[in-house]
Amino acid sequence: MADAPTIPDEAETRARWGSFAWTDENQTRANEIVARYPKGREQSASLPLLDLAQRQVGTETQTQGWLPVPVIEFVARAIGVPYMRVYEVVTFYTMFNLAPVGRYHVQVCGTTPCMLAGSDDVFAACKNRGLVKGGTTPDGLFTLTEVECMGTCANAPMVQINDDNYEDLDYDRTAAVLDALAKGEHPQPGSTIGRQTSSPEGGPTTLIAMVRENHDYRGEWA
Repeated sequence: MADAPTIPDEAETRARWGSFAWTDENQTRANEIVARYPKGREQSASLPLLDLAQRQVGTETQTQGWLPVPVIEFVARAIGVPYMRVYEVVTFYTMFNLAPVGRYHVQVCGTTPCMLAGSDDVFAACKNRGLVKGGTTPDGLFTLTEVECMGTCANAPMVQINDDNYEDLDYDRTAAVLDALAKGEHPQPGSTIGRQTSSPEGGPTTLIAMVRENHDYRGEWA
């Protein structure tokens, strides 16, 4: 179960983020996003605009990003809807952070397939590197959160770190990913055992000829 975020003091949040505005580059992106939707349907832009805002906050704070209340209010004003309509989106999608997080937001899946495949070992590797569920490490590098299913059950256990998924984990592989990130490296996302997408371990067992080319099987099936 995901942990409830600890919302920062509102006075401090407003002092820091009350004057939030798009950067020139993000203003251009925001204009392009809003232009995708018909007049009167600007509320449909709330999801991509919130993502853009969270990323801007992340860039400014050198973290994965979060959405202070004044920033949510800014997005609501930008599309001309009540604050609550945008706040509903923020609280529904776990991709949005309501409290500050570290540079790397480590989201470990604890749902049944990952649990049965060894997510406890993933949590143990995190714990032994100073990560505490629901908290951020003192150096501001990692925030650890337990989340529900992220749709990678075939390659369980898995963890999402910022925009990347790391799959087929165990204790040592999880530790290696965290150690690489701590060194400023970017470990290869995806399966940590070299699995191709969600194929069986050791490689595909059917339609082998299509692994590297668009093979036409129709003549063989006739």
